[in-house]
Amino acid sequence: MRLETARLVLREFVEDDWRAMHATHSREDLVRFLTIEPMDEAAARAYVQGTMVSASELPRVEWELAITLRGGDDAMLGRVGMKRDADPRSAMLWFTLDPAHHGNGYATEAVRALLDHAFDDVKLHRVWGDCDPRNMQSGRVMERAGMRREGHLVQNLWIKGEWCDSVLYAVLASEWANVRAAHPGS
Repeated sequence: MRLETARLVLREFVEDDWRAMHATHSREDLVRFLTIEPMDEAAARAYVQGTMVSASELPRVEWELAITLRGGDDAMLGRVGMKRDADPRSAMLWFTLDPAHHGNGYATEAVRALLDHAFDDVKLHRVWGDCDPRNMQSGRVMERAGMRREGHLVQNLWIKGEWCDSVLYAVLASEWANVRAAHPGS
């Protein structure tokens, strides 16, 4: 699968993407709000392999795509993904971006492209995401992408030895046409 925007290409993972995963996801400061631990090389390779396997499963329940620059060298800047919930009409969304590329709107653009796919092609009813309230940069990405803040869960996740809160965001298929109209061409 391949999704294209004005500036980005979202593509399936390839074996060499483990290097980019390791470069960002081995850093404690970059995974501190995620439910995963810092990745060593073996973990990064295994993660990419798992992503490649899930991409071939039918029916597909998980989409995880590498974010690359359109017209660039195909180097992975980050990742964006979603996984169907127990109710297959709903999915959880996630994204990470190498800090060297923060501030360019790439994460927002990638999230919008995946939401287009979720509602237009997969025909989902609802897509949601969450973030730690200490990481509101991710919350702002979801809001700029057209998701609305739905709530704040208190100490609902055990992450790296402590109970952490989550701020929830979501958008419905019935809302997406209005969101898209407000952000044409993105």
